[in-house]
Amino acid sequence: MPSRTLPTFTRAEVASHDSSASCYVTIGTKVYDVTDFVQDHPGGSDLILEYAGKDVEDILKDVASHPHSEAAYEVLDDSLMGPDSVPTHPRTGMSCEEDLSKETDYSQDYKKHKFLDLGRPLFPQIWNGGFSKDFYLDQVHRPRHYRGGVSAPLFGNFLEPLSKTPWWAVPSLWLPCVAYGIYLAHQGLKPSATASYWAFGLFLWTFVEYCLHRFLFHLDDYLPDNRVGITAHFLLHGIHHYLPMDKYRLVMPPTMFVILATPFWYLAHAVFYFSWHAATAVFCGGIFGYICYDLTHYFLHHENLPLWYKQLKKYHLQHHFLDYELGFGVTSKFWDKIFGTELQPLIKTT
Repeated sequence: MPSRTLPTFTRAEVASHDSSASCYVTIGTKVYDVTDFVQDHPGGSDLILEYAGKDVEDILKDVASHPHSEAAYEVLDDSLMGPDSVPTHPRTGMSCEEDLSKETDYSQDYKKHKFLDLGRPLFPQIWNGGFSKDFYLDQVHRPRHYRGGVSAPLFGNFLEPLSKTPWWAVPSLWLPCVAYGIYLAHQGLKPSATASYWAFGLFLWTFVEYCLHRFLFHLDDYLPDNRVGITAHFLLHGIHHYLPMDKYRLVMPPTMFVILATPFWYLAHAVFYFSWHAATAVFCGGIFGYICYDLTHYFLHHENLPLWYKQLKKYHLQHHFLDYELGFGVTSKFWDKIFGTELQPLIKTT
């Protein structure tokens, strides 16, 4: 008999159900809604409410307190959150990462939401749609998936190929540039100094990555409520949240990267004004960090990964289907932890 797929919750969501009006408990990875049983508990409701929103595995087995009978576990089994109670997250309309890959019936989707028709070029629809900022932000963060996993039309003309970038273009274009930049930096620095400045640039990239993702790609609150601002947001990052599994609009197009990287070239040389070679080494470390970021981002969406990366994959996909205002780190959670934007781990069972 195939296993049932049960809901996905964050631990914070479970912990929020801590009253007699809505009482959840967990045993390991299983979530139980015991609200209806609170008043019927033989030991009184207070004993259950003491553990509302918490894990009860240890207390159920505690000999000093009261080891529970098989009947108690049967009551819990009846309260197990089943597939019919899978909640969809109000911000995204999804309940788990698998939903990101479910094909969208784009004719029905357009009739229901009156946003974008995936069967027609998206750019003119965004530009001429007359959408308010609030409506746009609500819809663009409700992921869709184009049929067959191919790219939905963006321009529908000769510009279409320029809007797509395969993942291998990133290392092919920029690794030779990084290697040449390191060579130039090495001309004026000792090997140890070159490595140190390069490593500093690599670390600095992790902070830049976080800031770009949080304050530029997700500048939602400050987005101008007009078609210029909305269209710019859509082209920069909105299309990725709207179609997160699009393989060819996931890594950064070379032209956009050059535009974003140019200010950092000048910034590095302004900060390290005392040494052109040091500034170049720092910049090259940062560009290498960007390459790692874009490749990691692609693989998190589309490849099977080692154990550590699988956890990172779950974390990043939560950003798409659970809460796009948290989880801005892609290559690591480090800066999310520092700035309090870390997504809570999920409780999921099958």
